[in-house]
Amino acid sequence: MDLGLEGRRALVTGSTAGIGFATARLLAREGAVVTINGRTKARVDAAIERMRRDETGIAVDGIAADVGTREGCDRLIAALPDADVLVNNAGIFEPKPFEAIPDEDWLRFFETNVMSGIRLARHYVAGMRARDFGRIVFVSSESALQIPTEMIHYGVTKTAQLAVARGLAETLAGTGVTVNSVLPGPTASEGVTQFVARLADERHVDAASVERDFFENARPSSIIGRFATPDEVAAMIVYVCSAKASATTGAALRVDGGVVRAIA
Repeated sequence: MDLGLEGRRALVTGSTAGIGFATARLLAREGAVVTINGRTKARVDAAIERMRRDETGIAVDGIAADVGTREGCDRLIAALPDADVLVNNAGIFEPKPFEAIPDEDWLRFFETNVMSGIRLARHYVAGMRARDFGRIVFVSSESALQIPTEMIHYGVTKTAQLAVARGLAETLAGTGVTVNSVLPGPTASEGVTQFVARLADERHVDAASVERDFFENARPSSIIGRFATPDEVAAMIVYVCSAKASATTGAALRVDGGVVRAIA
């Protein structure tokens, strides 16, 4: 299927690994001109090298900027003034008991997980309006709907993304610009894989045992009973970035493996 992305400029934040990298790679395969983003030049350069090594005939570049800060967003925008597709994937998570979460952590999570997408969308939406084409995707989480007790601050920021995406979509009614949220469930991203490996080491078991215990106890409602792969999540993200998804906007689309026990 031709997704109508040939030649479109796509920016994916937090795309040096995991869901972001998988999304950038799939966009590039569809013919988009992709900009990878990460906090350090070394990470960005390594991701570009990996993608160019694995794929042929793709157009990819990169910008090192910490979008968890206003200065980082400004730096990215200065280097890339315009984009047709914006995937707000940059995000952080950290398990911590509620009473141990200081103000500084709440603000840091909000800056990275919410304000990064707001700042970038606020800039790029003007060009999208002018061209009457644009795709903005906020990569949220099933934690937006089922706030995890082990990291409430993370869940709150993921819920906030849904509100921003829906509100922005409504302001763009009648245009060719769509705004959606994609809600992955537990996914074998770089951060999650490292976290599982650390737990396995602490418990003196293998990673498979940790994963099995997680789905038996922490996410027993999962239908697939395993971590999704970054590629499985990226497939949904790239579809809603496509020209084919022109009637999908203001939506919160789950790729959660059935963790959320709701029909709607």
